[in-house]
Amino acid sequence: MKQSRRSIIISYIILAFATAIVLLPFFWMLVSSFKSQRELFAYPPKFFPSVWKWENYRQVLNAGRITFFEMFLNSMKVTIPVVVFNIIFSSLAAYAFARIEFPFRKFLFMLFISSMMIPSAVTMIPRFLLFSNLKLVDTYAPLILPSAFGTAFSIFLLRQFFMTIPVDLEEAAVIDGCGKLRIWATIMLPLSKPIIATLGVFLFQGSYNDFMNPLIYLNTDTKFTVQLGLASFRNSFSTRYDLIMAGSMLALIPVLVIYILCQKYIVRGIVMSGLKG
Repeated sequence: MKQSRRSIIISYIILAFATAIVLLPFFWMLVSSFKSQRELFAYPPKFFPSVWKWENYRQVLNAGRITFFEMFLNSMKVTIPVVVFNIIFSSLAAYAFARIEFPFRKFLFMLFISSMMIPSAVTMIPRFLLFSNLKLVDTYAPLILPSAFGTAFSIFLLRQFFMTIPVDLEEAAVIDGCGKLRIWATIMLPLSKPIIATLGVFLFQGSYNDFMNPLIYLNTDTKFTVQLGLASFRNSFSTRYDLIMAGSMLALIPVLVIYILCQKYIVRGIVMSGLKG
């Protein structure tokens, strides 16, 4: 009994230490967002600012030719379609791989999953040439279309979850006269809320935090997303790290809110998607 209690105490101490290490950079970013540019580079460094500069946030919200709120709306114009359409089309493909028998199903699934091994840098130039020839550069289409019709990771995650759903439910639906599409809409999706919420968080975070693709395809200032807008605080002469810290804290809020709202589904969704493969 004493040995078990001692193990639990040691486990909590280790977890608390690991949590502190993970949270320290975020806490440092929060404190630094209230410092002046000079105080950020003061030596010896001070953890807390001598004067809390709330105007850093005011400058971030109204800096440049586009406000932070407009950049946030631009990010949502990309992120929301990616999340919604990716979940719809990925779940359709995942249902086909999980439940519908067709020739070479397993081979095609493994071939499709193998595309995850291709580095994004390999397809960067061909993809840019494609969208350039389609006259879609400086639009949001190149940021939405590559992920909107499903990705290998999304299909894999959903397929693994669908395989944990009892086949008896589908057989009962078939007896009642349901087709494949209706089974997908009325049985598979409602029972897949945990994995859909988990996938939604992953997709939201990936699309919202994307910097490279907006940098490549967007040229007009008024179309900048949040992550691209944060880079505008850097120029050839100076870098406003105080404003970057404040902007990063504001940019973190949507992802944090989404995670808090969906956290109860995340662990359950990931665990259940790995039960059967």
